[in-house]
Amino acid sequence: MAESAEDVFRPHVGVHLLLVEHGKVLMLQRANTGFADGSWSLPGGCLDKGETLPAGAAREGREELGVVIAPDDLAFVHLCHHADPDGQDRIGVFFAATRWTGEPTNAEPGKCEKIAWFNLGGLPGDVVTYIRTGIGAYRRRESFSLDGWHPGS
Repeated sequence: MAESAEDVFRPHVGVHLLLVEHGKVLMLQRANTGFADGSWSLPGGCLDKGETLPAGAAREGREELGVVIAPDDLAFVHLCHHADPDGQDRIGVFFAATRWTGEPTNAEPGKCEKIAWFNLGGLPGDVVTYIRTGIGAYRRRESFSLDGWHPGS
């Protein structure tokens, strides 16, 4: 029996950007977005309709940090299938930048309280859960993780 269009599940896709230098990762503190405000996260956001990977991660770097990253300078490093506290199933695709042009700044002060570099092994306490999972998996060179799912889900 063929599935109807209504039966096909299409989770939200997020793109997340790891800028790593000298063992430190650049993170931002979310503000005024309605999701995890006050928590630390990676630069990133929703993949736009019609946008490809990793072009979406390069766009987020430009919008949130004011840096220019060629899509060819982004390496896929992780995929996290996560269930958010709001009940939404999501796919988080993580890319690491191998190089970029420009000095990262807080280019979206209305959505970001501040940016800061943290040791990959010493993240701040309040990190968005699936972002912490994704960074940990990146450190362990694991390409896939689940976050927020309960046994039997």
